Amino acid sequence: MPVSFRDIATDLRQQIDEGRYMPGDKLPMLTQLQAQYGAAYQTVRSAISLLAQEGLVVAVRRRGTIVRERPEKRRITRSRQVFRDEIGYYFDPTAQPWVALEPPDLRWGAVPVDVADLMGLAQGSEVLIRDRVMGVAGTRKPKQIATSYLPASIARGTRLAEADTGPGGIYDRLEEMGHRPLRWSEGVSARMPSPEEAEALGLLADVGVPLLRVVRVTTSSTGEVVELNDTRMSAEEFEIGYSIRRHASARLTDDGEDDDDCY
Repeated sequence: MPVSFRDIATDLRQQIDEGRYMPGDKLPMLTQLQAQYGAAYQTVRSAISLLAQEGLVVAVRRRGTIVRERPEKRRITRSRQVFRDEIGYYFDPTAQPWVALEPPDLRWGAVPVDVADLMGLAQGSEVLIRDRVMGVAGTRKPKQIATSYLPASIARGTRLAEADTGPGGIYDRLEEMGHRPLRWSEGVSARMPSPEEAEALGLLADVGVPLLRVVRVTTSSTGEVVELNDTRMSAEEFEIGYSIRRHASARLTDDGEDDDDCY
């Protein structure tokens, strides 16, 4: 039976995983792989394309197919708490020192279909969109894209629609506008980046690195959604971590002692 491109990709992937090809190593030329696997040129090419989509290799001009360097992942611990410093509210201690690398991009537009239901808005409703690329101040290396969507009925004609929203940012302004106390909930998912997102985060658009996506919904004391924040970052560089605590139903009892801190 002729070897398939998936068979070739599986074998090369295993060799990469086992360290026979290390980051920075060059894979054999396509013609060499043809001879090695007894496969057609297009079959070998499809196998390499699959590995590139998975983010394992990258084609480098005049060098060939190179095994990609993969950065050590940093864990973002979601402690299910909101914090505050002199700048305002924040949700992730890892990202606390990051700053906006450029002034926010502000525009009015239709609410995206995939967040309309989360915001309780009809499709096509107008929202204020605030885009920011956040990163390390010294190196100016981008780490995440944070996009806020605010209902036009709340944001229009207010400081929320200005580039500089003042001390405490949009959350302090929302609370000053009578929406206090704000409450938050969030969900985590993943998807592939758009070309614009890949460029903004310094990702190579053709290597198949997905985005880690954290969507946080902000509600007022009445339960009205006053903002939705969609944060995207490289799933190759970051992972979500959290501690697991015992529920009362899992309390230790075998030794006759209860763990009062485990629920």
